[in-house]
Amino acid sequence: MAGESTDKARARARAARLRALINEYRAARLIENKELISPEAEDALKKELFDLEQEYPDFVTPDSPTQRVAGKPLKGFLKVRHDIRMTSFNDAFSPEDMDAWLARLENYLGRRVASGGGRGTRGANKSDGTAAPFYCELKIDGLAIELEYENGVFVRGSTRGDGLVGEDVTQNLRTVEAIPLALAPPDEAAAALKKMALDPARYDLAPRRLVVRGEVFLTKKEFMRINRMQEKKGLAPYANPRNIAAGSIRQLDPAIAAGRRLDSFQYDIVTDLGQSYHDEEHLMLKALGFRTNPWNRPARDFGEALAFRAYWAERREKLEYEIDGTVVIVNDNALFDRAGIIGKAPRAAIAYKFSAREATTVVEDIKVQVGRTGALTPVAVMRPVSVGGITITHATLHNADEIGRLGLKIGDTVVVSRAGDVIPQVTKVLTELRTGREHSFRMPARCPVDGSPVVREGAVSRCPSRTCAARHREALYHFASRGAFNIEGMGPKIIDRLLDEGLISDAADIFELRAGDVAALARFGAKSAENLVREIAGKKRVSLARFLYAVGILHVGEETAALLAKSFEFPHRGGLIDIGDITKIFQKLSMDDLEKVPDIGPKVAESIHGWFREPRNVKFLERLASGGAEVEAPPRAAAGGKFDGQTFVLTGGLGSMSREEAKDKVRALGGAASESVSRETDYLVAGSDPGSKYEKARKLGVKIIDEKEFLRMLNG
Repeated sequence: MAGESTDKARARARAARLRALINEYRAARLIENKELISPEAEDALKKELFDLEQEYPDFVTPDSPTQRVAGKPLKGFLKVRHDIRMTSFNDAFSPEDMDAWLARLENYLGRRVASGGGRGTRGANKSDGTAAPFYCELKIDGLAIELEYENGVFVRGSTRGDGLVGEDVTQNLRTVEAIPLALAPPDEAAAALKKMALDPARYDLAPRRLVVRGEVFLTKKEFMRINRMQEKKGLAPYANPRNIAAGSIRQLDPAIAAGRRLDSFQYDIVTDLGQSYHDEEHLMLKALGFRTNPWNRPARDFGEALAFRAYWAERREKLEYEIDGTVVIVNDNALFDRAGIIGKAPRAAIAYKFSAREATTVVEDIKVQVGRTGALTPVAVMRPVSVGGITITHATLHNADEIGRLGLKIGDTVVVSRAGDVIPQVTKVLTELRTGREHSFRMPARCPVDGSPVVREGAVSRCPSRTCAARHREALYHFASRGAFNIEGMGPKIIDRLLDEGLISDAADIFELRAGDVAALARFGAKSAENLVREIAGKKRVSLARFLYAVGILHVGEETAALLAKSFEFPHRGGLIDIGDITKIFQKLSMDDLEKVPDIGPKVAESIHGWFREPRNVKFLERLASGGAEVEAPPRAAAGGKFDGQTFVLTGGLGSMSREEAKDKVRALGGAASESVSRETDYLVAGSDPGSKYEKARKLGVKIIDEKEFLRMLNG
């Protein structure tokens, strides 16, 4: 639109494409019984559209999926107009979403929901009769239905349809044993209410007409039985229990529904029978003979409502049926009605969905990782998305053939799935959401590690150099080692797994790891993933000597790195050296400059000189800087430091400091800290459990001191 910012114009176009695509998916699923995309992935698209419409209310259109429910009635069924509109729920996926929902609701009502929830006349919630502010239900993954009773007898059942008009599926619902064909007699209902501490005199237990609502679903056990029958007939198995339940109820032949042992819970009374609270309705439904979910319950505060969802997120697999979240409802019916409806959903209720096993996101880049065998694996770098309870940013694409099969381009919106402990996979590309700014990806012709020409072996692209993958792996081990960045917990086995799954392609990627990406690895729990990422974050700052050692310059060991660090001047601010300045200074150094450093000969100088002029290495250093790596300026030893010209070797464990800290202290005082014992060694510092260096020092006559003597020398 004229005068609209570029960002808003793009957001408007995105919303339009989302509306069209969601409507297409929903029509296929609800009208034609065809599932083109998983319900979870569709939910993710709906949530994205909902958020856009929240940010830009003028984007809302009458045909938006956020403004209506389900689809049109099937032509084969009679139409049923609902007395009161059947709504659906808006979705929340995080505590932040839930907080935002409650804030919007309370802002609309002009009052807090959790305070002054009303004084009930029954003791259904607390012993003093105070009503709980919220009611929590398990969100059954089934088909919403409405049931009508006249003079206590079931006369009609219908689907939700578009919320105003549904489909008459009475004959099919009659086959569901959980749905009573007649209500419990009033005296039996009254007795049941008394047992539940409710006064039956307050309610109309013999209404001329009663309308209730609930859900029809299929148990996991029945789902498995039906699929076994499908396989015996040579037919394709059904995708999920919900599809069977919905398809069974919407069959024109009731015999099909009768052959599938459907179940049903009721959760809402539309007719006014004297109830004031939603939890009353559940107790009344049970008294009238309906099957209700025994796990639903009131919540005394908002935190308890959130805890209900967390509890069932951990235990959902133990249920006999599928649930995809919980529902939080304002318990006070008068307050619920006052809040009204926005779009397709009541303001005073929300579905708090479980972490989706599928979600949608955008592929922002594709990078290539070289594995232990030399195989080149393309990996999607994605906009962060929560899948299966973890936030991920990477997904393997396997090989070039898989990218071709998917038709994937950089910039595409994709469906990402994760089942169990399987690494996240890109399963579908939503080409309908393309904007024209996407671009194709090609596998590199040369190995990104050593530049060798890539060869194809079937579907696999591989670096033919036998030493490439091994050197690459060893370089990563070296980077995380004690003498370098000292990342505890990141040993060879962990690095191998991160390499093989495409989570890292070089050392710079280590600093960009997210806990969710690591937790996605099989047998790598969320806690251990968080611990590793926390350890990495705490080890981003190292001394200049350690940094020069860590980056893996050929022939540059710990001692050479320490000599380089103290032989040249590096500008620093606040004690930190900019990594870009390190690059510039070394690029200015000539071979002669480098050879003037003690113990650096032509071969070592040539290696250092060439390393800082290799574009691949310069880019690597830039990525280290962008990942948050920091370099400390070396402390300057005073001229004629107390350890000047002396060489120390450390062995065994020290109680007062780590060996690496001890080496730094020696160097700060002008000494050298070597890894090997020789006749030039002045002191061997022997800690607890010294190794073979101790025996060698003894044989060579090197002076051996303990930690106590070493500390005296440092502080003397």
